[in-house]
Amino acid sequence: MATQDLSAENFQSSITASDFVIVDFWAPWCGPCRSFAPTYDAVSEQHPDIVFAKVDTEAHPDIAAAFNIRSIPTLMVFRDQIIIYAEAGALSPGGLESVIEQARALDMNLVRSEIAAQGG
Repeated sequence: MATQDLSAENFQSSITASDFVIVDFWAPWCGPCRSFAPTYDAVSEQHPDIVFAKVDTEAHPDIAAAFNIRSIPTLMVFRDQIIIYAEAGALSPGGLESVIEQARALDMNLVRSEIAAQGG
């Protein structure tokens, strides 16, 4: 599955339309971002049930600011519209697969209960 480019116009609808979305925050001038892109694209092909999206932080600084993105690349994983992972740095294919595996294994009912218990 090809990655989707997100903008202010489609960001929210893309997150709410799927229960599993991974977003890569990147910029064209960023060497580590360009190095990570082939890994991200290749892994996306192995998981057609997950939406793999990208936000160009240069073109869409408003989105980057809304998520407090300070370093790129930053990977953010949403399950059921809840951010369950956010970390800066390029990952190896195995590292990205590990993040996906751990995200799949989460009990989202438990996550929602914990958020509610914290008053969130």
